[in-house]
Amino acid sequence: MSTKDETKEKEILLTIDRKQNDDLYITGVVTTHLASRLDHLPFSKFHILVISALGISWILDGLEVMIIGAIGTILARKDVLGLSDLEIGLIGTTYLIGAVIGSLVFGWISDRYGRKKVFMTCPIFYLAASIFIAFSMNFPWLIFFNIVMGFGIGGEYSGVNSAVNEFIPSRIRGRVNIIVNGSYWLGATLGSIASLFLLNTEKINPNLGWRIFFGIGSTMGIVILFLRSKIPESPRWLVTHNKSEMAEEIVLQIEQWVYKGRVIPEIINKTPLKISQTNKPIGYKRIAKILFYKFRKRSILGLILMLSQAFMYNALFFTYALVLKRFYNVNENELGYYLLGFCIANFIGPLVLSSLFDIIGRKIMISLTYFVSSLILLLSSFLFLKNKLSPLTQTIYWGALFFVASPGASAAYLTISEIFPLEIRSLSISFFYSLGTGTAGTIGPVLFSKLISTHNRTNLFFGYLVAVCLMFVAAIVEIFFGISSEGKGLEEIAKPLSDILNVRQFDIEDKIKLE
Repeated sequence: MSTKDETKEKEILLTIDRKQNDDLYITGVVTTHLASRLDHLPFSKFHILVISALGISWILDGLEVMIIGAIGTILARKDVLGLSDLEIGLIGTTYLIGAVIGSLVFGWISDRYGRKKVFMTCPIFYLAASIFIAFSMNFPWLIFFNIVMGFGIGGEYSGVNSAVNEFIPSRIRGRVNIIVNGSYWLGATLGSIASLFLLNTEKINPNLGWRIFFGIGSTMGIVILFLRSKIPESPRWLVTHNKSEMAEEIVLQIEQWVYKGRVIPEIINKTPLKISQTNKPIGYKRIAKILFYKFRKRSILGLILMLSQAFMYNALFFTYALVLKRFYNVNENELGYYLLGFCIANFIGPLVLSSLFDIIGRKIMISLTYFVSSLILLLSSFLFLKNKLSPLTQTIYWGALFFVASPGASAAYLTISEIFPLEIRSLSISFFYSLGTGTAGTIGPVLFSKLISTHNRTNLFFGYLVAVCLMFVAAIVEIFFGISSEGKGLEEIAKPLSDILNVRQFDIEDKIKLE
């Protein structure tokens, strides 16, 4: 390095140190075994509580999406709200818009103020909104509170995924995360079963059944709040925010709960984790620079995985009832039976395949699930174009499709929550969820609703081809950019960003490059 370069680096270092001291960015350094202690815990009732209390939010999300997907034909009736196909598509889109906004807001709160504040606040928005939706009298009312409900659910994606991963031992983190995200389809299954009764217009007033549907969700919100009150703050988050003593106390309480009076084993032959503590949040401008400069390949991977699965899932699922009705003339009272089989396949997929993501590995399983999904969708789309499918065979093909696609889509969230540093974990999840869902996820339902309204199979076929291409590209990107994170601690996969040397070095490289 030349004398000029050395002088320039020293000037940058002084500027960085002065800025960090002024902003109190780094306030101290702690060496700890807390992460290793959490990773070495045997699976216990504590982990079951975490999975149940936090994972239930995906059941709610699935329930609400099922309601939105199933009530389309009901809301189109003149004696209910008389909505058009486009307005029905907008219901799903506005729900996702609310989720995107909620994800961005609560992602920042989660990394700044803690995971628990997020997973205790989000259900309140969901609970209140679902009650108001049940009393919707017109389209604007329905849309507004639909956005509010999505706002609460969207916040869950960042805070809850972070908390689950930070509590669950590394050896089973993949299967637990995929099953938790896959429980979305358990909620959808419950919703489809309920739709058989509540949306049966021959037995229940069509203007009443869908309102009861939303009332069911609000009662579940109360149960969520009770269960979550027993979950502590993430020790990993606490230790980076000047609360090491509290983190130590929580981990000790968890160990005592897990081992139940037995001797707590010491962590030996494990290098302690060195973490710099901070009291300054990282904003979205800063995180964008970090993600697309320091973690460029990982960011491309996360973005492609989220874009592809968001487009395919939201486009196909939100409009499935319309496809059955418009192209197969399925009676609205029978839609629930087809949706039930569809949802069961989506839920069984993660249950059956999730362990392979820890055993065989992330790269192989993620690329394989995305690739096989694209092939099945291509085949079913071609048969649909040639009018070779019945409502039953269409459902069977899509059941097989989503049996494979469901764990792959869940693995997209798993990937993002693993491959980025602790300090920006929730922000990273919200960032990529918002980019994926806010673009492909919202465009998909509106686009497919428009294609369906043409009653032209060829038009819809080309829409399916777009989803096929996106899934295939995602499989290729996973092969080249995927991270083999199975069995590894979160801090081993992505070192804490607040490590003083890493932060200083990144800022040096960043400033030199910009100049």
